[in-house]
Amino acid sequence: MNPGLSRMTVGVDTHADTHVAAAVDPLGRTIATAAFPTTLAGYADLLAWARSHGDIDGVGVEGTGCWGAGLTRFLADHDVRVVEVLRPDRRDRRSHGKSDTLDAEAAARAVLAGTATNTPKSRDGVVEAIRALRSARDGAIKARSAARNQLRCLIVAAPAGLRADLEDLTWTRLVAACANLTAGDLTDPAEAVKTALASMARRWQHLHAEITALDRQLDTLVTAAAPQLLERTGIGVQSAADLLITVGDNPQRIATEASFARLCGVAPLPASSGKITRHRLNPGGDRRANRALYTIVITRMRLDERTRDYVARRTEQGRSTREIIRCLKRYVAREIYRDLIAPTQPVTAT
Repeated sequence: MNPGLSRMTVGVDTHADTHVAAAVDPLGRTIATAAFPTTLAGYADLLAWARSHGDIDGVGVEGTGCWGAGLTRFLADHDVRVVEVLRPDRRDRRSHGKSDTLDAEAAARAVLAGTATNTPKSRDGVVEAIRALRSARDGAIKARSAARNQLRCLIVAAPAGLRADLEDLTWTRLVAACANLTAGDLTDPAEAVKTALASMARRWQHLHAEITALDRQLDTLVTAAAPQLLERTGIGVQSAADLLITVGDNPQRIATEASFARLCGVAPLPASSGKITRHRLNPGGDRRANRALYTIVITRMRLDERTRDYVARRTEQGRSTREIIRCLKRYVAREIYRDLIAPTQPVTAT
């Protein structure tokens, strides 16, 4: 402990080029504020600045998965407790104004008050690799869908002779036929349409090949990292990847299966009043993980005998399909929690 210095909490408002830090004492009073560049030297200066004002109880960082990712890793490597802080409440912003310094002070006070307690993802293992590949795959799928839609629209408006040659083909043959089109004088609209069709068809083929390669790579990583998860009924590689990304490389940050259910948005919230006792759907949480649980449930409703029996029993009790799916998502979250918090297996580079 530094002689003569008290304990304090630091908050950081993160941006692309600079991070603004604020240090507050145990009573929430601001000690000092400063701005630092988003470089390794800037991170080191921020940590030295903070330690010069006292012993650090914790550092609240906004955007730990985006602009603050580098700072979060740097602080964790130097044994500083980092807490993920959400964006300040809009009502508070309307009352007190908005600035980088005010946001940094609010982050520090959120950690001090205990309203911010989440441990950020470490982003230093195989799950981070899966997240990067999953992000690339999502972008390629959107681009492929856009190319397909553009190709279809061009064919609809193409000259009658060209449209007649293409409109009855299956999609695979259509793409191949369009990719092989050759054009002459581009001042002729029909020839320009052929050029555009060939360009979009080749784009679709390239994106399809890219997605296929990414799928193989994801299959390898997910199978090696969490084989126990893929053994569960109805869980495929993409759903498993989404769930792994949700918990991160340090799953121990999720203390209970109830916390995991809240993180996925499948923990019902109490909505009782007076003589009425009821619960409502939780609209928060990680929507990608929620979608993965939904996909698992829908698959089990078609293929798993135990799930079909449950659906039949609850239907007889007067439950709607939506209510049954909500219950099943909660059950699936409870079932796979242990698989997700188990340490990920070491993966050999291929």
